[in-house]
Amino acid sequence: MRFVLAIAAFVVAAVMIVTGIAQRTVFLPPGTFSLSTTVDSGDRFIVIPGSVLQSQPGAQSIVASAGGGDTQVFMSYGRSDDIAAWLGDEPYSRVGVNSAGTALTSTTVTAEDDATDDGATPSPEPSATPAPEATDDTTTSEKGPDPRGSDLWLGEYDEAGAVIATMNLPKDIDVLIATDGTAAAPDSLRLSWPLDNATPWAGPLIAGGILVLLAGIVLYLSGIQRMRRSRGPRRKGPGQGQKGITKMSRQPKPRRPRELGAGKTKRSPLRRSLVVGVPLVLIGTLGLSGCSQDYWPTIGAPSPTPTVTATDLPADSQDQDFAAPVVTVPQVERIVSRISTAASEADAALDGTAAAVRFSGPALEERTANYALRAKVADAAGATPIPASPVTLTLPQATDAWPRTVMTAIQDKADETVSPTVLVMTQQDPRSNYQVVYAEKLLEGARLENVAPATIGAASVPPDSKLLVMPPEEIAAAYADIITNGDASTFAGLFNADGDVFRTQVAADRATKAANLPTTASIAFSAAAGTGPNVALATNDSGAIVAVNVQEGEVVSVVTAGATVKPQGAVAALSGITESAKGTQATYGDQLLFYVPAVNSGEKITLLGFTQSLIAASELP
Repeated sequence: MRFVLAIAAFVVAAVMIVTGIAQRTVFLPPGTFSLSTTVDSGDRFIVIPGSVLQSQPGAQSIVASAGGGDTQVFMSYGRSDDIAAWLGDEPYSRVGVNSAGTALTSTTVTAEDDATDDGATPSPEPSATPAPEATDDTTTSEKGPDPRGSDLWLGEYDEAGAVIATMNLPKDIDVLIATDGTAAAPDSLRLSWPLDNATPWAGPLIAGGILVLLAGIVLYLSGIQRMRRSRGPRRKGPGQGQKGITKMSRQPKPRRPRELGAGKTKRSPLRRSLVVGVPLVLIGTLGLSGCSQDYWPTIGAPSPTPTVTATDLPADSQDQDFAAPVVTVPQVERIVSRISTAASEADAALDGTAAAVRFSGPALEERTANYALRAKVADAAGATPIPASPVTLTLPQATDAWPRTVMTAIQDKADETVSPTVLVMTQQDPRSNYQVVYAEKLLEGARLENVAPATIGAASVPPDSKLLVMPPEEIAAAYADIITNGDASTFAGLFNADGDVFRTQVAADRATKAANLPTTASIAFSAAAGTGPNVALATNDSGAIVAVNVQEGEVVSVVTAGATVKPQGAVAALSGITESAKGTQATYGDQLLFYVPAVNSGEKITLLGFTQSLIAASELP
């Protein structure tokens, strides 16, 4: 009976193991659904709409390749409206999917076509009129806009020969494919989506088959051992008597078993078989333990596919009644890193032209004047450093239009005792990168509170808004009056004097300069609103974070005939004057950051941070 059960176990085990292996080999369905096309229009740009990427469920894998192995292939993804704005009047190839979902299509879109297309029209069918073939090289010979390094993209890839990227993009995020904006875009494109080809019973079948096989081996060996034990001396039948006895008496004496070595015992056949069989089963079990989870039934939630994370993307603007934030946190981190690198290179080379790529307004004035000063005084202090990371706060404007504004705070990772730097950045148009307009150091203890999270963004406050204690456009002039007149200013009651170290610092500096001035000269101070823009982003309590610019004037005049003045320090170095019979004039640029509360809130305007620098110095005319 044991032999019958063993044979049955062997058959069942073979069927289970073969079935389990077959599920992962000959019967395994494909793991992806792929669509490919060749874009032969010669256009510089290819756009894959989010609706095409969402035509199949799951993460999207995109492969874009060029004919030449050394050709650079660029791929980026961004908001549909942003990509359309960046393309402007540039023709491009739009990828679509036919109604059956079995083929990709490609159609050239011009500025006129795009103006009448709201993005909701279905993708063209394969029978649609194909994109016209390029009859000459005009589309690739003229220099076009270079998409590489644009701050507009939520993410980008730039590789030689081909780009392979796996994403999980929503419907309002498109993909842009190009080379350098001048040459034709890569012509080979493949989209693929994952298919569920898990075989949850393959693992249990193989593991169960091994266990049944082991049981069959045990039954088989047990049957052999039982059969051997049942053999023994048998009685002879009648009539065999003496003959049987004689034969039995002639049997040779049983041999003594060979003595085994010390500590050794003779193994039975069953034990020898188990010694061989058990390791084999263990090896098979260990092999299965390393298999993919596709071999086993899913218990609990499946592991997510590693793709672009939710923090990399903005909220779906099509499901909102308001504009989306202009940047995401990873996007700001990338922008800040680029600005930090550009600032370090320009600072090291004292190159104002290089600084103008990433700086404008008061922030650029500070740097160009500093470069001129350091060119004459090597050990002069540098301009406000721009740390690369970490970004501790991001407050983007929520808008679909340009110009766009972002405020962000960066802590100096090399020295955490240094106050964070707040950058106020603007982007003038889709093809421009963000430029730093203001770079201010936060006051000790100052905090940017009651601001919206980066995933929501903040509204821009109009310069003449009456919903604040003071309209943003009037703050610079009002604070300049406070600098000049102190507590006697008519605006002093609207500003919080507690913790305003800048006001105290200016007053002390002016008093020191006046006290050290010779009697043959006089000094006059002034302050007025600067030429920098008034940037204001709303806070959650109906207030605003406002960045403004104030310029301070300092004029030293000779009041005694024949006398001269000798400028000191940075004024002497920047003006190049060692002695003057007329006098000198200097201009200081103040970059100021305020919190302005809502009207009728009972609160006062509070200074949050500042940066002061000498921006001009010369002899009086």
